[in-house]
Amino acid sequence: MADTAAQPFKIEPTPGGVGAFVQGIDLANDLSSNTVGALRQALGDHCVLFFRDQKLTPDQHIEAAEKFGEINVNRFFSRVPTHDKIALVVKEPDQTANIGGAWHTDHSYDQIPAMGSMLLARQTPTRGGDTLFANMYAAYDSLSDGLKQTLNGLRAVHSSRHRFGPNAQGREGYKGRLGNAELAQQDAVHPVVISHPISGRKALYVNDAFTLQFEGWTKEESEPLLKMLYAHASRPEHTYRFQWAPGSIAFWDNRASWHYAVNDYHGARREMHRITLEGEALDA
Repeated sequence: MADTAAQPFKIEPTPGGVGAFVQGIDLANDLSSNTVGALRQALGDHCVLFFRDQKLTPDQHIEAAEKFGEINVNRFFSRVPTHDKIALVVKEPDQTANIGGAWHTDHSYDQIPAMGSMLLARQTPTRGGDTLFANMYAAYDSLSDGLKQTLNGLRAVHSSRHRFGPNAQGREGYKGRLGNAELAQQDAVHPVVISHPISGRKALYVNDAFTLQFEGWTKEESEPLLKMLYAHASRPEHTYRFQWAPGSIAFWDNRASWHYAVNDYHGARREMHRITLEGEALDA
């Protein structure tokens, strides 16, 4: 946990298995270099940072995010019309499919995955619309020594084709919210267990949305072990359920966490603004 004794804000772990709340900070005005350094370390330690009551304009949202790294403009998501650097994650009252409604980590299909995302709630339903987060440090740490030894020598293939490509199942339900299907042509191979770039801790790095199989294994051979890992990583003791309100922000580290947008608010509108930050190549 980051040392915040000399900081004007507090970092308090959630009561669940992942994440921490940051209190006493205004992201529009308080991001000195020292504060950014402390928050970056806290992000590496806790996997997700939660903020409340952040009254950011889109320009301030971009400025705050850029303190932590270069912005990665997602090639598949629709964007805020006035700000190309902000992805628009919205579900209208007449839509049934939501974006992110399964356990995943963003951009694992890229050769250099995104570092993280800063998601800001603009409009939330009166009930529902929570997001679940899971801790991939804890998921790895709680495996048996024998399975750790096996996984430490493996790499896995990740892809965007089956989620965002022209033949993606259920794509018609996202019309107007996802595009550029022709760009979903890339695959990537990453270690199954990574050394986290900030904390140095080992984290499990596979996810149900984008991981296809282990490198050198068939899909049929890979499926049983991958399913076991997905079930293990999403156990309740590894997770936390975050309840949104307008002005809330979740800033998650894609290398150390998963997330799952709960789709339980049909008939209501939910609008979120997401900025994703460039990362670095992942090492075993």
